[in-house]
Amino acid sequence: MNLIRKGKVKEVYALDGELLFIFTDSISVFDKIIPTPIPSKGESLNRSAAFWFRKVGEMGVAHHFLDMPSPNKMRVRRFSILERPKRDDSNYLIPLEFIVRHYVAGSLYRKLKSGKIKPGDIGLKNVEYGAPLPEPLFDITTKFEEYDRPVDWKEAMEIGGLDKHEIEEIREIILRVDEMMQREVGKRGLIHVDGKKEFAMDAERRPVLVDTFGTADEDRWWDRERYEQGEIVELSKEFVRKYYEEIGYYEKLREARERGELEPDIPPLPQEMVQRVSSLYVEMYERITGERWRE
Repeated sequence: MNLIRKGKVKEVYALDGELLFIFTDSISVFDKIIPTPIPSKGESLNRSAAFWFRKVGEMGVAHHFLDMPSPNKMRVRRFSILERPKRDDSNYLIPLEFIVRHYVAGSLYRKLKSGKIKPGDIGLKNVEYGAPLPEPLFDITTKFEEYDRPVDWKEAMEIGGLDKHEIEEIREIILRVDEMMQREVGKRGLIHVDGKKEFAMDAERRPVLVDTFGTADEDRWWDRERYEQGEIVELSKEFVRKYYEEIGYYEKLREARERGELEPDIPPLPQEMVQRVSSLYVEMYERITGERWRE
């Protein structure tokens, strides 16, 4: 078993022509790994993702999930990583991430406030955090660059070795999956706000859902009852991002990146925050899946 990639939250090993994901208790924000492990986090992500792969399999959506040999490990199909895939290639990981947003939140809100996106361009009359979007907003970003950056469809086709029909097919798959996800978590009082998904192209050049999705890391969740009362309660690691914004770290990081200066180290989380975040991941596993953390 050879380690082939160590990401921010999981380690990837080659295993007899397949891959083994090992989910760690590391947590990252702003492309920075926080030097504080979060107990139960890796297990929560792994079990949540496995739940969703089983669900999309029931829908007939192709995916790479094979099985879950232990609470923090996942065995998956392996696809090649090509530096610049072409449209006649197959069995490769598409070097892009696909994001669908259903509400005004996160980076979309910041772009609206800064004027980079005009409300009318996406069917809104004004900028209001938490507002539902008239139509789901489909965005594409790079995956293997130093920092993820948004790309238009033309550049996405060039980077991913895709044609317009294949991007449209990926978009439709995500919309179907998101609709299913909202039906499922709506039973437990959650709103699925937005999330990212990744795909590969198989031997028949069909999109295959890969990596992980639908966890408290990749996706944004709000409490529906509190939302209907006019209050937005973040139920993902978004509130960890907000912590670093409130203590001023994010502003210093942003300025350093804009100036091309040495980036400041991200400080560890205080113990009280560690306990809150760990409890959140356990709670979110139960609310996302409807399954108990421990029987």
